[in-house]
This record gives sequence, C-alpha cells and structure tokens, in this order.
Amino acid sequence: MLLNLLCREGAGDCSSCVAVMLELARGISQWAHGFKNAVIFLFNTGEEEGLSGAHSFITQHPWSSTIRMAIDLEAMGIGGKSSIFQAGPHPLAIETFASVAKYPSGNIIWQDLYASGIIKSATDFQVYREVAGLSGLDFAYTDHGAVYHTKNDKLELLKPGSLQHLGENMLAFLLQIAKSSHLSKANAMVEDIQSSHDTAVYYDILGQYMVTYRQRFANMLLSSVIIQSLMIWVTSLLMGGSTAAVSLALSCLSIILMWIFSLSFSALSASILPLISSSPLPYLSIPWLVVGLFAAPAFLGALTGQHLGYLVLQRYLSDVYAKRKQLSPAIQADLVKLEAERWLFKAGSLQWLVLLIIGTYYKVGSSYIALVWLVPPAFAYGLLEATLTPGRLPKPLKLATLWMGLAIPILVSAGPFIKLVITMIGLSVRFVRHPGGSPEWLPSVALSVFIAIVICLTLVYLLSYVHLSGAKTSMVLATCILFALSLAVVFSGITPPFTEETARVVNVVHVVDTTGRFGEKPSSYISLFSFTPGVFTAEVEEIREGFVCSRHKAIDYVTFSVSYGCLTFDETEEGWDESDIPTLKVVEDANGDKRITRVAIDTKRSIRWFLSINTREIEDFTFKVDSEELVPADGKRGIDGWHTIQASGGKNAPTKFELTLFWIQNSTLNSHEMLQSERPLLNLRTDLPGVMTPKAEAVLQKLPPWFTLFGKSTSPHTHSFLSSLPVNF
Repeated sequence: MLLNLLCREGAGDCSSCVAVMLELARGISQWAHGFKNAVIFLFNTGEEEGLSGAHSFITQHPWSSTIRMAIDLEAMGIGGKSSIFQAGPHPLAIETFASVAKYPSGNIIWQDLYASGIIKSATDFQVYREVAGLSGLDFAYTDHGAVYHTKNDKLELLKPGSLQHLGENMLAFLLQIAKSSHLSKANAMVEDIQSSHDTAVYYDILGQYMVTYRQRFANMLLSSVIIQSLMIWVTSLLMGGSTAAVSLALSCLSIILMWIFSLSFSALSASILPLISSSPLPYLSIPWLVVGLFAAPAFLGALTGQHLGYLVLQRYLSDVYAKRKQLSPAIQADLVKLEAERWLFKAGSLQWLVLLIIGTYYKVGSSYIALVWLVPPAFAYGLLEATLTPGRLPKPLKLATLWMGLAIPILVSAGPFIKLVITMIGLSVRFVRHPGGSPEWLPSVALSVFIAIVICLTLVYLLSYVHLSGAKTSMVLATCILFALSLAVVFSGITPPFTEETARVVNVVHVVDTTGRFGEKPSSYISLFSFTPGVFTAEVEEIREGFVCSRHKAIDYVTFSVSYGCLTFDETEEGWDESDIPTLKVVEDANGDKRITRVAIDTKRSIRWFLSINTREIEDFTFKVDSEELVPADGKRGIDGWHTIQASGGKNAPTKFELTLFWIQNSTLNSHEMLQSERPLLNLRTDLPGVMTPKAEAVLQKLPPWFTLFGKSTSPHTHSFLSSLPVNF
C-alpha cells in the first residue's frame, strides 16, 4: 500500500501532510502487529510540474509493481478538516475508512464535481488511478482556500486540531487496512468495478459518522423510491381529476417562477458589485457578506416568484370552489388559500423527484441529496396531513410537518452546502484562467447563482408556509434591510476586499519577448497581471514604475493568455542576456506525399519550459532528445487547437530537442490565410527559476501588502522568455 503526499513549502500545502506522515510512520512502527501488507511512505515533489513525481515512481521504481492501494494527502487550502474528495474505484478503501475513522469527513459531491470537470485540477491520485490502475483515497484540506499557493499559507493559520483530525483518522485506517487480506483481490477487481458501476456512495453526517453503500444498492433504492413516488402521484391525479392536474401544473409554474426570480435577483446583485466597489469581489475578506449580498436577494426572488404562482393558483381554485354553492364566500376564500398552500408544498417534493430521476438515470452518487429531501418531507406530509387529518376539506399545514420533514435533510446536507459556498469564495481569488479574458462580474455571478440554487432547492417547503403567515411582511422587510446594509458596507468601503492575510494573487514577470508582438527585435518588459478579477488603477499609482494598464493585445504565455494587465518598458534592459533567448530553428521542411517539418529546439539555460503545437495545422508529431524518442507519433489531440508539452527537469536536464511535425494534408487555411493568420505554428515559453532582474525586484518590493505572488504548475517565474515559429516560416 502506498501513502503519498506532495512535499513543498507552505504550512497547509503541504508541510502539514509531511508532519502527519512522519507521526504516522512513528506510530505504525510501534503498533505494526499482524500486518499482512507493508506501508510505503512516499515523499515526492513534482506534483505542480505535471504530476511528474508520482508518475516517475509508478513507471520507474521497482516497488511500484507491489502497490495494491494508494492514499494521497493533499491540500487546497489550510486548516479545517481533511476530507475525502475522491475514493475508489473499488469500495474497499472507503468502506474500511468509514468503519474505523474516529472523525470521518468526506462526501461524494466533491468526487462528482471533480469527475464532471467543473474543478479544473489534478492530484497525484489521478496517476495512481489512471496509470497504475489502483484504488484508494484522496484527502485534502479546503478551508482558507484564498491562501492556496501564496505567501499566506503559513503556520499561524494552521490549527493543531486539523493535524490531529487527519492523523487520528489515518492511523486507525492504516492499522486496519494493513491487516486486510483483501487488498490483492480489490486491486484485481478494479476494472470489473468500473465497468459495473459498483463503486461506493459515501457521505459523513456532522463529521461523526460516515454512510457508505454500493452504487448498485443505490440504483435499486432510488429506483424503488421513484416508482413508488410516481405511483402515488398518478393515483392522486386520477382521484383528483382535471382539477388536480391543473392545480399541479400551476403549482409547478410557481416553482419555475421561483427559480427565475431567485436566480435573476441574485445575479443582478452580483453584477452591480463592480460598479459600487473598488473590487468585483468585495466579500473575500469577510465571507459572511455573501449572506446579505446574494442570499438575501435570492430569498426575496424565490418568495416573489412563488407568490406570483401562488396568486395564479389561488385564482384558479377560487373558480373551482365558486361552483360549490353549499359553502359561503368567506369559507371558500379560506379554503382556497389552504388548498393552494398544500399544492405548493407538494410541488416542492415533485421538484426533488425530478432531480432524483435525473441523478438515478446518470448514476450520480450525489443523488442521495435528492433522496433525503424527497422522502422525509413526503412521509411527514402523508403522516400528519393526509393520514391524520379527519376532514376532507383542507386545513392549515402543521408546523410539525415542516419540522419532521426537514430535520433529516438539513442534518445531512447543510454541512456540504455551506462548505461548497465557502470553498467557492476561497477559489474566487484565482477564478480567472486567462486574466482579462472574462467579465469582472463573472465569479460573483457564479457564486450568486449557486447560492440561489441552494435556496430554491432547500427552502421550497418553507416558502409554502410563508404566504399565509403573518410574518411574511416582517421577513421581507428584514431581508431587504439586510441586503441594503450589505450594499452600504460594500459601497462605503468600510471593509476592504483584500487584506494582508486574504490577499489578491498577482504575478510579476520580466519578459523577454521575441514573438514580434512589440516589433522585430527582442522586446523586454515587466508584466503585472492577476488571476483575481479587477483592475490595478490605484495600485500602479502607488508602485510608480512606469506601468500602463489596459486591455492590450493578448500576451500568450503558452499555458494561458493575458488580455488585461500592466506593462512597463522602463529600465528593463538590464539583468538578462540574449544568450538565454530560446531558439526554434527549422532544420528540414519536406513537401512530399505528406509535409514533414523538423524543428531544432534549444531552451538554453532553462530546464522549465512549455511548448504548444498548433493542431489546426499539425496532426501528429514526434519529440526526441539525443536521438531518443520521448513522444512517439501515435495520434495527438488538442485543446482549443493546441497540444501543450510541459517540462521541468533537474540540474543536468537536457535543453536541446528535435521536434518532427506531420502536417494535416487538407489544412483548414489556404496560403493567403496563413500569411494573414496571427496564430503561430509553435509557441515556446522558457522560465529561469531563481533569476531575479533588478527591475522585477524593484517592482516586487513596492507591491502593496494586500498583494501576494501566486504560483501553480503553469505559472511563469519572475523571469521568462517567449518565442514562436510562424506558420509561414
């Protein structure tokens, strides 16, 4: 069994993992009695450089063939509980963990988000699962996500309880799994498990107990609930006739209006933030501001939309009851309101039934959320309203129905929903993948939409009680006041969006550009940009190094492009040498039955570089070093028309390579278009780690305290070179 972590500077990511593993090694060495499996502690680097450390171990180390399970310790923040966000594919690991962990924490929601591609990231666990075919667990801290990969990932924010939580859980798990005789069998059955979809569904309840069951059982359970629910609805509609069918349709209309108004109100609030605040993310330093900024308008919108549907439903039911001559007008009016209230409550369960059907069809593990929000409220309604109500005429819904119906759903899902919101707030500081490439309001709108979705899903039952409640006016007034106060706080600037601890992530790069973007000669400049939305107008005035900020012609850093940023050309000719400029030299260009081009690449002093190949012109290629083929011609795929190679080597890593390009026979561009196209054939960026030019150092020293450098696997260092080879070379 393999226990792995990424080892880098940073208290959370991942010195905390180092500390836990060292203590685990000490503990296991004392209590390793009756072990049937060895435990390997792997401390590796290279995760941020394309998962190269884990890949090297799995593909080259002689012990790799003995591994039967992999446990990965990671961090996407600092502190809090270390939770499982990926498990499997074989259920043995998660089932064992759930049975022995003292404070289990994990939820398949994260795994579903990861699998969907919404979370654009990867960990070493991906190598163990996809390359080695191993099952296991992937752990990560997620609290304080704004400090991830910054100077603020420091010990002061890491609570000892976080280390204790992970350590106690892992020690109990390792002592149990090391004695298991099923590891070999579990590893051999990985492909069968994946093909049969018999993976595990898992989620914890308040961090005290973890529920696990197989996907096969989940399919049977959910299908059974769906069939029974549909039978109840069909029976109800047949007994109620056309009146019931129309009432159901109108109550569904109220649900649709609830969604439309809630999403619109919340998104509108988010879109105006850049207009009234110095930052489009004014809530970063005080996350609870999102309650007033987004949750309040989402609640008002949900209530408004559902109330409009309620009025339409009420008018229809008034016409129906008007035909019953035996009832007085006053009684009819009261009965109409009560009947409409009940239909809105039942429409809430229909909403969750639809989600349950969709989740079951696509075998989504997170469908358990729909299950717990469907069954308990429906059971409470049937028990206290339909079964125990003696009269046939509708009566007010009991508060006991609400409490009984919502207790279990809130207990099970409140924690994951809140954690998702907090994680999204932390991720907002690095939301933009291409600086300046998306609207400033987009992160806030995305967060506000998610909050509105949570409110529409979870408050649908509660809102059905509000329309007849005397507290409706007070609730609306209180919500409006909360929203107004939150806007006032943002507009006044009382709370700054960024602080020294929750800083804006930026990059300062001294670029030597030979792509011809700024002329034929090599151009040298300092580039200041950020993956956090917003402008630098006030900050560059404070820095005073000749920066000009604009949405200039995009600078292509190979792995991303910068459309908005600040550039200065002042005093940038010192600190770099032309001998470090990488070269892309065409050695041969043969036009036979198929056009083949050989290019010699020299990265000079750089051992960390990124090369992108234009797949709109090139269908395949080979990549060699010293006549050894590193990348064969086996069919290549591109993303957005590019295939990117990322390399990071050691001190003696090669710097000269040979690239052979095989052109597409029927190119999408004709010769004239090639001449006019700004899209090069090759893009190359080389970084010089540890090299700091005088100008870059001067800029770094003048950065405001609420700025912090940000680094990830694709980020440039403080000194980079950009080169390219045009299509019409």
